[in-house]
Amino acid sequence: MIIPIDDPADPRVAAYRDVRERDLVGREGLFVAEGEVVLNVLTRSTLVEPVSLMIAQKRVAGLAHLLEQVPVDVPVYAASQAAMDAVVGFHIHRGILALGRRRDAPSAADMLAGLGEGALVLALSGIGNHDNMGGLFRNAAAFGVDAVLLDSGCCDPLYRKAIRVSVGAVLVTPFATGPGDLLEELGRAGFATVALSPSGATRLVDLRRSAKTAVLLGAEGPGLAASVLARATTVAIPMATGFDSLNVATTAGIVLHHLAFAAERP
Repeated sequence: MIIPIDDPADPRVAAYRDVRERDLVGREGLFVAEGEVVLNVLTRSTLVEPVSLMIAQKRVAGLAHLLEQVPVDVPVYAASQAAMDAVVGFHIHRGILALGRRRDAPSAADMLAGLGEGALVLALSGIGNHDNMGGLFRNAAAFGVDAVLLDSGCCDPLYRKAIRVSVGAVLVTPFATGPGDLLEELGRAGFATVALSPSGATRLVDLRRSAKTAVLLGAEGPGLAASVLARATTVAIPMATGFDSLNVATTAGIVLHHLAFAAERP
């Protein structure tokens, strides 16, 4: 259902108004996705659903193959570039936005309980950078992670920039926020947790995958607290002399690749 939009004040596109400012305060359970790649993921995901789309009029014909996948009851607003820019609050050169919602937001306990033997979980503590969050989800999807567990100090994976950096992986990877201690939550669900640290006792090359494995990463800079590292198997990625730091998403990619393809279970 394609609906022309000429007036930036049209109430039907009010949810798209001042995107950057509203990114910061949230949308009461809704999220904004941007770009053709992400739209393609959104229309195929079983975890989220589109509420509406706003497309620059000049892009509509070229996106016909994607728009055919959108449920017929989901409005597609076709706006002039000028009207779209005025609504959004900046020049949206991709000309593709969608408003979506999660179909279900499971509790951390329920999500972990539904994972069987062989499950791999990425657990994140204090990740506050949206670029890093998007990169972490992209790696999680690339290397077969079954779910992502967040603590309350993490930023929202459904922030527009995080979704874009993840190339839509946030929309197809189950995730939940734990209400308390991540290690306790993972332990109750039967997961062996490995925590990454430059001072880790085990070299990554020697790490073997357990029946249920969780990889725990902290924020760049402070990393994981000593009290957390003391309760997990600590793992280090050996590096060249004089260097001991990697971007957290890069670290996740290296570790998850090892667990997915190189680490045999005992």
